[in-house]
Amino acid sequence: MLPGYNPMQASRNSDGRQWRTMADFKLYCFGESGNAYKAALMLELCRLKWQPVWVDFFNGETRSAEYRANVNEMGEAPVLIHGATKLTQSGVILDYLAELTRKFGAKSDAERREIWRWMLFDNHKLTANLATLRFLIRFAKSGETPVTEFLRNRAVNALKIVDLHLANRHFIIGKRATIADLSLAAYLFYGEELTLPLDVHTHVLNWLDRIRALPGWKHPYDLMPRTKI
Repeated sequence: MLPGYNPMQASRNSDGRQWRTMADFKLYCFGESGNAYKAALMLELCRLKWQPVWVDFFNGETRSAEYRANVNEMGEAPVLIHGATKLTQSGVILDYLAELTRKFGAKSDAERREIWRWMLFDNHKLTANLATLRFLIRFAKSGETPVTEFLRNRAVNALKIVDLHLANRHFIIGKRATIADLSLAAYLFYGEELTLPLDVHTHVLNWLDRIRALPGWKHPYDLMPRTKI
């Protein structure tokens, strides 16, 4: 097991929040990214020593030749650095950290398949539609269009599936939280930014409260920087 985060090994940025120094892990991220939040929250819940590396996404950093050559050829965030290991894609990062820490992972082959079933569903049906809808409405300022209506309907239909699944269980695969929960829930913590009727999905809301109650939980804007550190 890796050592936990030592609050003495920290520095403060300009808005008073603490970012880790002497970190075992570095995470290329930015506060607005729900995919990066999946990895950041896992690092935090596992009490790992980690340091955010701010990515200037909105000014095109991930599209730059330098970023693609030196950080991630796919031109995306998050990127996790752990010693000589570099990982991209939030699902791969979550799986790596679960295996490394033996937390929030599978306890059997059947659980592993179920976790990946829901993480793949998230990436294809929930996050894909939520993230694109939020980007268009909040950041691209597109207003409502046939595209946003299509994305919202897809996201709501995916949420209905998750809500029904959670009707008789505390977490996605049962009584304990796993990386499947962290993956599916990440974007939902952005709340009103999603322009979705979350309040009608009562099982999802209760599930989100249970995740908030996990020791070490923090909101994405309290975990990741939104400007240069």
